[in-house]
Amino acid sequence: MPEIVNPAVEQYAEAHTSPPGRLLAEVAARTRADLGDRAGMMVGAIEGRFLELVVFALGARSILEIGTFTGYSSLAMAAGMAPGGRIVTCDIDPSHLALARRHIAGSPYSECIDVREGPAIETIETLPGPFDFVFIDADKTSYLAYYEAVLPKLAKGGLIAIDNTLWSGAVLDDASKDADTVAIRAFNDHVRGDPRVVSVQLTVRDGVTLVRLADGGDLS
Repeated sequence: MPEIVNPAVEQYAEAHTSPPGRLLAEVAARTRADLGDRAGMMVGAIEGRFLELVVFALGARSILEIGTFTGYSSLAMAAGMAPGGRIVTCDIDPSHLALARRHIAGSPYSECIDVREGPAIETIETLPGPFDFVFIDADKTSYLAYYEAVLPKLAKGGLIAIDNTLWSGAVLDDASKDADTVAIRAFNDHVRGDPRVVSVQLTVRDGVTLVRLADGGDLS
């Protein structure tokens, strides 16, 4: 898929973003070494720092992540989390989770990140919430199901962040029959038309949409 941001602009933005610390740099390097081309699924330096700062600004103490991959985003968010906070992160791929558990176990945040294996919808059902912050970055065809599952569990003043909502610009192709592209387009339209929320779609990396409850309250 094509880049949605000029690569030179992306490089400039990364050069003018506080660089990852040693922990995240090592996680990124190991992910690239272990997974090769699949390492592109990692959020990366700019989005990782973005997630950290959003979590910090919220003062988030209860975080849910749908799509752990190798743990980079969990660790990035943990760095911005309020003292005493906790992240529940879930994924269905045992090979990815093996790497994530190794990375998290070797970090200062091992006691505050709870890794769950299994279908995310089933994990969400077991969690009472409320969540100050939810990050969705998993299988695209299930985005709408994840969104509907977590929205009633979002805390007053909380945010949901959904990754890959521009899908390298493929969302502009109305004729596309690709299942992921069709799902993301439908998801974007659903959020835009949802009277329960206020949202903004950002051109950070591959597109990140931020969502809050429209009345600032909760739907529980």
